[in-house]
Amino acid sequence: MLVDYHVHTEFSDDSDYPMENVVKDAIRLGLDEICFTDHVDYGVKVDWDSGKEIFYRDGSPLANVDYPRYVEKIQELQRLYKGQIRIKQGLEFGMQRHTIPEFAALFDRYPFDFILLSVHQVMNQEFWTQDFQRNRTQKEYNECYYEELLYLVSHYSDYSVLSHIDLIVRYDKLGVYPFDKVRSYVEEILKTVIKEGKGIEINTSSHRYGLKDSTPSKEILQLYYKLGGRILTIGSDSHKPEHLGAYIGETKTLLKSIGFETFCTYDKMQPVFHAL
Repeated sequence: MLVDYHVHTEFSDDSDYPMENVVKDAIRLGLDEICFTDHVDYGVKVDWDSGKEIFYRDGSPLANVDYPRYVEKIQELQRLYKGQIRIKQGLEFGMQRHTIPEFAALFDRYPFDFILLSVHQVMNQEFWTQDFQRNRTQKEYNECYYEELLYLVSHYSDYSVLSHIDLIVRYDKLGVYPFDKVRSYVEEILKTVIKEGKGIEINTSSHRYGLKDSTPSKEILQLYYKLGGRILTIGSDSHKPEHLGAYIGETKTLLKSIGFETFCTYDKMQPVFHAL
């Protein structure tokens, strides 16, 4: 069974991949199921109906998903392509501790199959721009990142899996910070996730970013397995046609080598297990 559970479209501010084209491409690639997980990042982006001014960066609006249009489009595609592919409705919550109330309100507004919980910025400072890392030591920004993630999983529960747990590695210009120095944070995060009946994602974008390890790292995956974690989703984090469904086979092989036997899809926020 082939699925992709981290898919972005033109409803994300960083993608112009038409949603129906994603569906057609997924069918062509032989995917059985996809889940749309477009970006919501309160704190650095606003809602279209917020009444606040929407700023633009490189021609793209710094705005969250246009929720009514998003839901309507997904439902339309579910009808059009029924029997050819299963399409699930999700979002990627780019959360910070001070934005929890906004995400809680959003979750209550619409029916979701799946929610990715991510940390893309801390204190409204983004990683990819280096705003967060600037003027901090490598130790400081790594520890601060994991502290934020630990706070979130300890204070928010309406999500399915943690997305790209060690995302900070992708944007660390000083190289990979030794895992042993953040292991205590990661272990506490994973224990909380498991206790709450949640899971983690393995994000295949590590290949296209040229990282030396998987995302999350093999060490984190091994620790998750050792702690008893078994809820896993696989996602490409696609923003372009060439990303969709990429490296899923290689990812399944990696997971099997660690000892995992299953991966998950989701239906109405409940995990469904499938053999790897």
